Amino acid sequence: MIVILAGGKSSRMGREKPVLRVGGKPMLLRVYEKASAIGETIVALSKNTPKTKELCLRDGIPFVETPGKGYVEDVKWLLRELGPFVSVSADLPFVKASDIGSIAKAFDGRTSLTGVLSLEKVPGDLRPAIYRGYAIVGLNAVALEGERFFELSNPLLALNVNTPEELKLANRIAKLVER
Repeated sequence: MIVILAGGKSSRMGREKPVLRVGGKPMLLRVYEKASAIGETIVALSKNTPKTKELCLRDGIPFVETPGKGYVEDVKWLLRELGPFVSVSADLPFVKASDIGSIAKAFDGRTSLTGVLSLEKVPGDLRPAIYRGYAIVGLNAVALEGERFFELSNPLLALNVNTPEELKLANRIAKLVER
């Protein structure tokens, strides 16, 4: 199962991120199209994302409502409710179906996979979270036993839209790559 994480507070953005448009389309719909091409997909939302719930209801997208207490708490809740799953953040507007498919194929259902990019693949104007010499991206596989890094190759996974500036950048990139 693929779970799109779309229940956060969007505190850095100041607005509900999954419904914000990149390239003329809500980020959630961009991600859902890619994920659902790979397999069964559900959106995890919360009381923090009422507009996202409206979008899911309007477009017939399956969803589950998490407690909305924070990323770690919601992921633990999802793991208890759904079992092991592939997770993708709703604010990764340039995720590809092949990115999701590669982590899903490598996932054994037991060991968590943290999606990463080697730093040389990160475009210079992006500032992703860095951990142990890798850029952490919002595409993972969640299980109960251990964790290992899973290296991805799509450099645009380094753009996780968290701020108004990143949203502007995403829209500029969309104009360039989606002609």
